[in-house]
Amino acid sequence: MQSTNIPQVRLGLVAVSRDCFPIALSEQRRAAIAAACQAKGLEIYEAKTTVENEKDMLAAVKEVTDAGCNALTVFLGNFGPETPETLIAKYFDGPCMFVAAAEGDGDLINGRGDAYCGMLNCSYNLGMRRLKGYIPEYPVGTAAELADKMADFVPIARTILGLRDLKIITFGPRPQDFFACNAPIKGLYELGVEIEENSELDLLVAYREHEGDARIPAVCEDMKAEMGEGKYYPDLLARMAQFELTLLDWAEAHKGSRKYVAFADKCWPAFPSQFGFEPCYVNSRLASRGIPVSCEVDIYGALSEYIGICLSGDTVTLLDINNSVPQYLYDEDIKGKFDYQLTDTFMGFHCGNTPSCKMCADRAVKYQLIQHRLLEPAGSDPDFTRGTLEGDIAPSDITFYRLQCDSEGTLRAYIAQGEVLPVATRSFGGIGVFAIPEMGRFYRHVLVQKRYPHHGAVAFGHYGKLMFEVFKYLGVADIAYNQPKCLPYPTENPWA
Repeated sequence: MQSTNIPQVRLGLVAVSRDCFPIALSEQRRAAIAAACQAKGLEIYEAKTTVENEKDMLAAVKEVTDAGCNALTVFLGNFGPETPETLIAKYFDGPCMFVAAAEGDGDLINGRGDAYCGMLNCSYNLGMRRLKGYIPEYPVGTAAELADKMADFVPIARTILGLRDLKIITFGPRPQDFFACNAPIKGLYELGVEIEENSELDLLVAYREHEGDARIPAVCEDMKAEMGEGKYYPDLLARMAQFELTLLDWAEAHKGSRKYVAFADKCWPAFPSQFGFEPCYVNSRLASRGIPVSCEVDIYGALSEYIGICLSGDTVTLLDINNSVPQYLYDEDIKGKFDYQLTDTFMGFHCGNTPSCKMCADRAVKYQLIQHRLLEPAGSDPDFTRGTLEGDIAPSDITFYRLQCDSEGTLRAYIAQGEVLPVATRSFGGIGVFAIPEMGRFYRHVLVQKRYPHHGAVAFGHYGKLMFEVFKYLGVADIAYNQPKCLPYPTENPWA
């Protein structure tokens, strides 16, 4: 996915050295890491300034900043100078990862660096100064191992940089009886995310001002090319293209001091009758470009989607954790073919906001059945309830996750890895059969017990490891996951 709505990471490498150790040891080890990165195809900037004191620290920060770096690996090639090395995190304007050299590239007399020990003081000093540094799960390694950690750090850094320059734009308020989709915005400010809240009427005014926009025909042609003949309503294209341009222009005009945007929009019940269509397909098209548009004014859903886009470098979706899989469908298509119990499965659904590139080939622009029942005359052909992107979601590894600010103002999150099964849903909407190990227990003791809303974000791949690191870095204390049977949840009844 190519997107201008997420940061591009330029990663720098700075070595530090304690003055009672040979500086050459750190420099040789730094060069070995740079060579390992090059061999792995990871582009980095190797700073030539080695930090032994505070003046070196300022010089190194200037060097990497002048080189365009916006993320940094601080490498303890030996024990390291704890004051200047940690001050790098204060003076460098970007996320910093701290790692240390493993022994083994020389003898244990002049070739021993004691970085294993130095990492302890580094962490202690960061804490005393209340500086934020990223320390990976195991921060000590050889050149090749640290190059792998640097590759993992790139998407983590991209997410951190994206969030600090993100503005979430809403058009609301939330639909009635959808209180779960709204949550305190205090958590956004704690993360450094900005928010702009507007009314649905503001959006309608902007939409009408785009009537006859000269760009509409080109957008219509792009929609035709994406969907293919027979998979869209020709008379609906201009209206949907007008709306797409409305959102894109609003984003550019309202970014303000921020670089990136996400939307959380109201999409029913008034929207279809007043705009003349359902917005789902347009929402899917923006998501495919890295601009999430969450349904039902789900602010933290939009935030979660944006995190997934930054982390995966791919598009995502937002789905209802919707319905159980019928026993007959499980027996016919899952049992004996896949290693899942019935309670490990569920269907993820939304009206039609999942990008077409993540759906099966027979996907098409259709109409919202539930809204058609509610808003249009019984027995009539669908009119303004058209505009959803419907079909089964394509089989894929997935990460199901959400970052939420609860009703008490506390940030919490969950992450669960699984897959979309190659099983026909026999239903409507943008929908798929999802399977997550121990989903039944996870559903009860995380989603229900901790009062999460019914929307979950979906990244198309297994990103749990990196996502967990991002949430830790953001200071989220409660990060839940689908625990194996051997690890009961605190609220799980041992006799059940």
